[in-house]
Amino acid sequence: MEVENHTVLSQFLLLGLSEDPDLQLILFGIFLSMYLVTVLGNLLIILAIFCDSHLHTPMYFFLSNLSFVDICFTSTTVPKMLVNIQAQRKDISYTECLTQVYFFMFFAGMDNFLLTVMAYDRFVAICHPLNYMIIMNSHFCVLLVLTCWLIIFCSSLLHILLMKRLSFSVGTEIPHFFCELAQVLKVASSDTLINNIVLLVATALLCVFPVTGILFSYSQIVSSLMKMSSSVGKSKAFSTCGSHLCVVSLFYGTALGVYLSSAVTHSSNKSTVISVMYTVVTPMLNPFIYSLRNKDVKGALGRLLSRATSGP
Repeated sequence: MEVENHTVLSQFLLLGLSEDPDLQLILFGIFLSMYLVTVLGNLLIILAIFCDSHLHTPMYFFLSNLSFVDICFTSTTVPKMLVNIQAQRKDISYTECLTQVYFFMFFAGMDNFLLTVMAYDRFVAICHPLNYMIIMNSHFCVLLVLTCWLIIFCSSLLHILLMKRLSFSVGTEIPHFFCELAQVLKVASSDTLINNIVLLVATALLCVFPVTGILFSYSQIVSSLMKMSSSVGKSKAFSTCGSHLCVVSLFYGTALGVYLSSAVTHSSNKSTVISVMYTVVTPMLNPFIYSLRNKDVKGALGRLLSRATSGP
C-alpha cells in the first residue's frame, strides 16, 4: 500500500456509526435533535446564570463555564458528522482531522478539570462555610479556570505536535464518527510508540489527579456531614452536591465504559456506539440534571422564560 507523508496526505475517511444507507436519515435526525437540545439547554443555563444576580456565586460561575465547554465539546464532533451524513460523504481533511483531535481533547480535558474545581468549591462551602467567600473570591475563581485552560491547552498542543511527525497511507479509514486521537494513532503507518507513551502518561496524570481531587473533596464533605447534628443542614448540603455528583458519575461512568469496551472487545463498532454516550449524551443531559435537581437554577430558568414570554 502506498504511503504518503502528512504534508501530502489530503484527507481521511470516517466510517461513521453505520454504513447502512437506510439508517443514515434516522441517524441524521437523532443527532441533529440531540445537538440542538444540547446547545439550547446549555445556553439557557448560561443565560439564566448571567441574568440572575442570585446566581452570581462561585458555584454557578463554574457551572456556566461547564455549560460553555459542553457546547464546544459537542460542536467539535457532531456538526461534521451531520454534514457528512447529509452530503453522503465520509471524507475529512488532514487539517480538519488534526483540528478535531485538538479541540476534542481540549474540551474533554476542560470538562474533567471543571468537575474537579466544582468538587473543591463544594468542599470549601460545606467544610469551611465561614471562610467560603474569602477563599472562593472572584480573583481565585478566575485563576482556577484560567489555570485549567492553560494546562489543557499545553497538553492538547503536545499531542498535535507529535502527530505532525506521523505518516499515513493513502485513503486511510478511521473506524469512528470523528477523529479521536487513539483511533488516529492506530491507523498511522509510521511508528507511534512515543505518541502512545505520551498519551498514556497524559491520560493517567490528567485523570488520576482530578479523580483524586474529587474523591478527597467528597470524603471530607461526608466526614463533615457526619458531624452535623442538624438534619436540615445535612439535607441542604446533600442538595447542593446532588447535581454535581450525578454529572460526575455520568461523565466518568461513560468514559470508563468506553475504555473498558475498547480494551475488552475488538469490535470498533461497539466502541464507537458507546463513545456516543460521553461525546453527545452526557453534554445533553447536564442541563436537565442541574435544572431539575437544583431549585436555584430551576427558579432562574423560570424567571428567564417568563421574562422572555412577557416581552418588553
